Amino acid sequence: MTSPISAVTSAIAPPAVAEPIAIGDTSAATSASGLSFGSIIGSALENTEKVQDRASQLAIKAATGNEIDVHNYLAAATEANLTTQLTVQVRNKAIEAFNEIMRLQG
Repeated sequence: MTSPISAVTSAIAPPAVAEPIAIGDTSAATSASGLSFGSIIGSALENTEKVQDRASQLAIKAATGNEIDVHNYLAAATEANLTTQLTVQVRNKAIEAFNEIMRLQG
């Protein structure tokens, strides 16, 4: 199982070769792997939702008395917690970057 942190960090890592970006170049929004930043963030959010759904399903099974493996439940709950924390931190950094750009323009 791939951890959510390594999945997101590997997905948003910058390209290995830095090339100058021309102003108005729309290809700059696409990474070396051919994925746009928006699609990377979208897939990371989808992954976060799937991880949280899995943890919720296991919690419901435990609450209703169905037999579950406690180890799997704890792993899923921890993964959901870490994935949510990572998502919130990425959002916070994006907001900080946006605010900084707006300050530079003003």
